[in-house]
Parts: sequence; C-alpha cells; structure tokens
Amino acid sequence: QVQLVESGGGLVQAGGSLRLSCAASGRTFSSYAMGWFRQAPGKEREFVAAIRRSGITTYYADSVKGRFIIFRDNAKNTVYLQMNSLKPEDTAVYYCAATSGSYYNIRYQDDYDYWGQGTQVTVSS
Repeated sequence: QVQLVESGGGLVQAGGSLRLSCAASGRTFSSYAMGWFRQAPGKEREFVAAIRRSGITTYYADSVKGRFIIFRDNAKNTVYLQMNSLKPEDTAVYYCAATSGSYYNIRYQDDYDYWGQGTQVTVSS
C-alpha cells in the first residue's frame, strides 16, 4: 500500500499563502491520480483539488478556483497544493489522497484508496 504524509500547514493571516506537500512512499507514484480534500470542525470532508496521473489535467472546487494551484513532481513522489489569497473560511484539516482506479470520479472522496494523516491550516482575520 501507499503511505502519504502531508506537511506545510500552519497559522497564516488572511491574504497570505501556504504551500502544502504530500510525500508518497514507493516507486509507483505516477500510477496514482492525486487529490486534496479538507474538513473543518463539525463539517463533512469536501473536495478541494485533484490532478491526473500525467499532471496535465487539474480540477478545483469553485470555492478555491483562481486561488489554489495543485501540481505534482512524479520524480520526487510529491504532490503540492499552493494556497494563495487565503481566507478564514479556508481553515480546516487538509488531507491528500491517492487513487489507482481505472474508472473513477476524481472529485469523489469514496473513489480514493489511500489517505494521509492530514495537516492543519488556520487562517486568521
């Protein structure tokens, strides 16, 4: 199985930026589509962004489109989430996830097979 470890979370003021990283174990990272999800206290986990195996095609939730960028470096077995123009409503635990399925909806969390432990992002006003 693939192990995923997120890092880069922290406390930042509104309007600031953070870059989250998700490092994957193994040598088959390029076989997985990758996604970022987040969960705020008392709320359901929601889709944030995703990237196909090739790294060419990306997807974003409407709430982060134009502010966040997902990209990957398959040589480093790492996927990133660059978070710009952060807002207090972005406060949540952010999780990275991986799927190796041949047929899946990249926005559906149930279609992901592996999950990281999460990293806390707190945006103050």
